[in-house]
Amino acid sequence: MTVDEVLDVFRQAGAVLEGHFILTSGLRSPVFLQKARVFMHADKTETLCRALAERIGEAVEGKIDYVVGPAIGGLIPAYETSRHLGVPAVWVEREDGRFRLRRFEVEPGSRVVIVEDIVTTGLSIRETIEALQAIGIEVAAAACIIDRSAGKADVGVPLIALAEYEVPAYSPDELPAELAAIPPVKPGSRNIG
Repeated sequence: MTVDEVLDVFRQAGAVLEGHFILTSGLRSPVFLQKARVFMHADKTETLCRALAERIGEAVEGKIDYVVGPAIGGLIPAYETSRHLGVPAVWVEREDGRFRLRRFEVEPGSRVVIVEDIVTTGLSIRETIEALQAIGIEVAAAACIIDRSAGKADVGVPLIALAEYEVPAYSPDELPAELAAIPPVKPGSRNIG
């Protein structure tokens, strides 16, 4: 899929929002990609994740034992991508503020690909890698539907993106005047619960 085709899926789902948003990373942006609006449609999710699975299959050499999704955002795309790769999906979730593989027993030495929804800074993937490596799991690569950094985020392993789409992101103390004039909204999932 091309970047335009991926963004068309988001637009069809009403998932490209404009305003002043506080991203999961803490950065601010005039554009928010509300992937939940895409993931509520199984057909749209399947289209994106099938294409992502194909990219992973082309990019990753050797066997993949599991797909791992960072909770909450990575659960649905990890599951659907794993279906197309023919491997089980598991996920990490926060416990005392840190990601842990709580509900599953994955053998040390297993080889995994992390699948995330959207990457801005790559923090969730880096935290997932840390949690998995701590228990002896090999992370072959990470993948995402959209890389908002357009390849600039360093996640520590190869990052496979279905689409690279650079969206401006600013620190809260460096906002352009037009963005600072709009009250911010925080639609992301980090720090919920």
